[in-house]
Amino acid sequence: MTILFVLITASALVALLFLFLFIWSVKTGQFDDSYTPSVRALFDDAKPTESKSNDNNSSKNENE
Repeated sequence: MTILFVLITASALVALLFLFLFIWSVKTGQFDDSYTPSVRALFDDAKPTESKSNDNNSSKNENE
């Protein structure tokens, strides 16, 4: 029964440590990203070129 109190206390301390570190990182600006949202519209989308090449290869294999 004593081990339950030890484990609950240890897990509560670890949880409080992670909560403190998360709050500290948010307040110090670790999660701030002021550059990416302004240029996100400029990023190119990936073009699906693999499906066309696979279609050409499958039709060649059918003709052989």
